[in-house]
Amino acid sequence: MNGTQYKSMSGYFSETKRRSTTIKALHDVLPLVMYIFYPVQIICLAINEGFASEVFLRFTLIPLGTFLFVTALRAIINAQRPYEKYDYIPAVPKDTKGKSFPSRHTVSAFIIAMAFMYIQSSLGIIMLIIAAAIGVVRVLSGVHFIRDVISGAAIGVLIGVLGFFVF
Repeated sequence: MNGTQYKSMSGYFSETKRRSTTIKALHDVLPLVMYIFYPVQIICLAINEGFASEVFLRFTLIPLGTFLFVTALRAIINAQRPYEKYDYIPAVPKDTKGKSFPSRHTVSAFIIAMAFMYIQSSLGIIMLIIAAAIGVVRVLSGVHFIRDVISGAAIGVLIGVLGFFVF
């Protein structure tokens, strides 16, 4: 997408109160749902499996390591966000400069979804759907480029497959 398309998309969601409220709610609520289920599952695993169990350690340490890796990667790359590059106000108020690539929300959502796939595939599929929705909303709200979200999803899935199912 080019600058005109990003501005137009952001404008579309900002031009009515209903659309603006909807995109802001999705932007805030979807990650919240994901990030509520994850600690609850950590607590359940700690109680049922124990802190030293392989399941507990993988479920907690792989997402943590992925988050730290992506945080460092974003700081090194320090790519501009769409609203910086094309000078517009995103549909969701944000003034962060740089650190756009890859989308940390998307990476986190996908690695958490993969963690759920590891312990219960049906819940993992639901989480993958939520993760995909988080990525789409990040683009629609104008705070990430499509490449940020696609690479974030790819990193989350790749590390998830390797960490949970290969090694």
